[in-house]
Amino acid sequence: MSAEIIPVPKGFSFAVAKAGFKYQGRDDLALIVSDRPAAAAGVFTRNLFQAAPVIVAAEALKASQTARALLVNAGQANACTGRAGIVNCRETLKLAAKAAGLGADEILPASTGVIGPQLNMDAWKKALPLLAADLGKSGPIEAAKAIMTTDTFPKIAWGSVSLDNKEARILGMAKGAGMICPDMATLIGLVITDAEVDPGWWREALGSAVDQSFNSITVDGDTSTNDTVLALANGASGLAIQTKEGRLALSSALAEVCQALAFMIVQDAEGGTKILRIQVFGTENNLQAEQAARAVGHSPLVKTAFFGEDANWGRIVAALGRSGAEFDPDKASVAIGGITVFSEGQPTPGDLDSLLAPLMRRKEIAVTITLGEGPGEYVLLASDLTHEYININADYRS
Repeated sequence: MSAEIIPVPKGFSFAVAKAGFKYQGRDDLALIVSDRPAAAAGVFTRNLFQAAPVIVAAEALKASQTARALLVNAGQANACTGRAGIVNCRETLKLAAKAAGLGADEILPASTGVIGPQLNMDAWKKALPLLAADLGKSGPIEAAKAIMTTDTFPKIAWGSVSLDNKEARILGMAKGAGMICPDMATLIGLVITDAEVDPGWWREALGSAVDQSFNSITVDGDTSTNDTVLALANGASGLAIQTKEGRLALSSALAEVCQALAFMIVQDAEGGTKILRIQVFGTENNLQAEQAARAVGHSPLVKTAFFGEDANWGRIVAALGRSGAEFDPDKASVAIGGITVFSEGQPTPGDLDSLLAPLMRRKEIAVTITLGEGPGEYVLLASDLTHEYININADYRS
């Protein structure tokens, strides 16, 4: 993908550097800078063991509605590092601020990598001048590559909003392939736009977009210590989002960008070969539909069955039964790839294995579940679980 075809929002510049935190011979440090104060928003992991950059970024967003830059490193999570980790995180912001001519309180941090080790501060000190020298020379593709860990490709998406003969662009990037579970996943998501927005509304819009995207995916059912989605809106386009129409347009574009990135994360699941689009309908409310979908999407038995291209509907039904969702089993139905395999308490007659064989070979498979006639519904994207996932995670720290 050529960097020239990516519509970068106005007023933003990028920088990357090779710090060698874990990965050698590749960029592992990225900086995105706005040329003016930008409305800032963030959504973070709810894991009680929050990484130092999560704590620091969340505190910064409580103290101010604006920020100028996003700073991300890959290879060291700076999680479970105690007070020293907080001190080191703040020191990296001071180093970056000095290098880029910003205030330390104008930079929001994020980290991803191995939990436990303290940051290599010598590597940071050597890398920051390189990062500053690169500012404005690299682009979004380079930044998206720099934040990768076990990802196999950079994840980037964009959109735009046109109102009153003006256009605002929105651009997002993310990393994530393993330790992925809604609420949130082990992911870093960065979103920038040149629209002018109300900071309070921007935070609400990001929260809603995350719920519709990053919080609706699962790879392995694990929730990380470092999950972070940060968003800046700097107004450089001159398009002020003030009307209901404008807010609807921008919030829709934001959700679409986040959904595209979330899809790529499941597509790039560690060792994954398939994407399961699990749709649940007919529950009393959306929460119960979500419970049912998550039980199916998290189930190792369901995930391994799809990896083996075995249409084992019994594993899906069993997961539904223990999900906590309230429904009448005799009114439940399950379809795989649009073919009903279970309804009215029993399997559909016929040679289902032969009928479903070509569908099970697809890269993306729909699992449609109806549990009654209620208004509740939910959609979850999940991956399968493979031998390669075990290989990757058995020696992740080496």
